[in-house]
Amino acid sequence: MSQTSNVPVEEGETHYLEIEELGDEGDGIGYIDGFVVFVPDTELTETVDVELETVRDSFAIGEVVERYD
Repeated sequence: MSQTSNVPVEEGETHYLEIEELGDEGDGIGYIDGFVVFVPDTELTETVDVELETVRDSFAIGEVVERYD
């Protein structure tokens, strides 16, 4: 079965993000082309490079690979 997806990212990619919100569990939330990325162990307004570990239809989860001041 063929699956059509509007997900703008793939697992293993690295992206530069600004943490714009904090989730209910305290994870940082950033966006890539409007797509939600959860990033544990980050703070509001922090800017980071994130490697995407898990990608689902409506969100991704990433791990910080570099932090910026």
